[in-house]
Amino acid sequence: MKIPLNLASQPFRRDRAVVVASLVVALLLVATLAWLLSMARSQRQQLAGMRREVASLNAAVQAATAGDQRLEAVMHQPQNATVLELSVFINNLIYHKAVSWSRMFTDLESVIPYNVKILNLHPSLNSENQLQLDMTVGTESPEAVSDLLKALESSPIFGPVYQHSTLPPTQAEPLYRSRITVPYEQKL
Repeated sequence: MKIPLNLASQPFRRDRAVVVASLVVALLLVATLAWLLSMARSQRQQLAGMRREVASLNAAVQAATAGDQRLEAVMHQPQNATVLELSVFINNLIYHKAVSWSRMFTDLESVIPYNVKILNLHPSLNSENQLQLDMTVGTESPEAVSDLLKALESSPIFGPVYQHSTLPPTQAEPLYRSRITVPYEQKL
C-alpha cells in the first residue's frame, strides 16, 4: 500500500470561484422564486376580488332584470291594457310635438338652393325614433335637384338622401317634381 506523499502528482484545483458563483446564482434564483411566488399570490388575491365584484354586479343585473320582468307582467295584465295603450299614445304625441316646425324650416332654408321649391313636406318618426323628412320638391331644371341632394348630404344636420322618383314637367305642372326622404337631426 502506497501513500501518496508527493503533492505535485495531484495538482491543486481552484474551485472556490466556481463555488462562490454557483452560490450567488442559487441565491438569485431563490430570491426570484420568492418574488414570483409573492406576485402570483397578489394576483390571485386581485383575481378573487374581481370575481367577487363581477358576481355582485351579475346579481344586481339579475335583480334588476327580475324587477323589470315583474313590472312588465303587471303592465301587460288585461286590467292595465288601456293604461298601457294610452301611455304609448301619449308618448307618441310627445315625440311628435317635440319637432319644431320653425326650426325645421330654418334648417331647410339654410340648405335648399334658391331655385328649389318644397311642394310637400311630411316629417315622421322611424322605428328607432329618428325624424325623417319625406318631401316633394319642384324645380325648373333637373340640375337643381342634384344640387339639392348634394347640399343635403353635405349638411351635418341631414343624413344620406334617398330619392324615390322624379317626374318631368307636364302641362298641368310646369316643374320637375322629385320625391326624396332624408333623416333629420334637429338641434334643439
